[in-house]
Amino acid sequence: MRILVLGAGGYLGGHVVRRLRARPGTRVLVGGRSPAADVTADLSAVRPSELARALAAVAPDAVVNCAGATGGDAVHLAEVNARGPAVLCAALREAAPDARLVHLGSAAEYGPGTPGLTVPETAPCAPAGPYGATKLAGTVAVTASGLDAVVLRVGNPVGAGAPPEGLPGRVAGLLAGLLAEPVPRTGPGPGMGMVSVGGLVTVPGPRTGTGSGTATRPPGPDAELRLGDLSAYRDFVDARDVARAVELAATTPGPLPPVLNIGGGQARPVRELVEALADTAGFRGRIVETGDGSARSAQVSWQCSDITEAHRALGWRPVHSLGSSLAELWAARRPARAPEGVAAP
Repeated sequence: MRILVLGAGGYLGGHVVRRLRARPGTRVLVGGRSPAADVTADLSAVRPSELARALAAVAPDAVVNCAGATGGDAVHLAEVNARGPAVLCAALREAAPDARLVHLGSAAEYGPGTPGLTVPETAPCAPAGPYGATKLAGTVAVTASGLDAVVLRVGNPVGAGAPPEGLPGRVAGLLAGLLAEPVPRTGPGPGMGMVSVGGLVTVPGPRTGTGSGTATRPPGPDAELRLGDLSAYRDFVDARDVARAVELAATTPGPLPPVLNIGGGQARPVRELVEALADTAGFRGRIVETGDGSARSAQVSWQCSDITEAHRALGWRPVHSLGSSLAELWAARRPARAPEGVAAP
């Protein structure tokens, strides 16, 4: 079986490629902007006819579209998340009309949820901002294409390689920067120093080492990790579970429902994730909420997907715990640490 993964160099695309390459009898083709890709294409700009020629040349049995944008202005989001899937569908109708298309959508397409309730695929969509709106436009392009296609509406993925645009990746980056931050030291003997990371983390505490130079040390209990409002609830799902859902969606025979929710199946407080990640990283300080959350967090205080249909159609359920997801995220992000008393490079 030949499976083409578009957006293979991205966060979820990388997890999908690794999963599919471990599948016996499968040849994985990669697509993206890189000249080294099997299909070199930027879905936000390529012409449908040009993409159709590239698809005809590789003759895929299935295409997985992991290409997407989570940040940028509304124009960029529309080009990638709305135009991209529409162009891909047009090209597939011309070049590979029998190929299975698996497109990664987002739970943000639903908009604000009702606290205590899970959202089924049949729920009306009312996205709260440009990201959710453009992802919904991409979903509509796929479900109306007439192709053998399924959209996987993914919750909040957590795992190795999480990008800084999302909360797990951003917090991991802040913690990694904090733990890697060299402490300037001049003169012999102990003293007091201060470390600042991105203007969000302040760490007073004793320096380590002797003589001039720099040294690293874990932040003490007086450290503060300052973030916005963490009161929202989100449906977190391991990136490896997403990749397994993609594998099943690409290889399960017969028609599939047009949309399937892929999530953890339960809503967790965002603060719970931050505290667990800080604990995994060995951060011993305080987590301080400044109250300046993102506009989306204020608009969408609850998000939780009903994943019953994915189990019925694919036999899929999430198997990785949030703790396992955070361990994978931190293992890939944590900085190298110099031994105590040794100057950091």
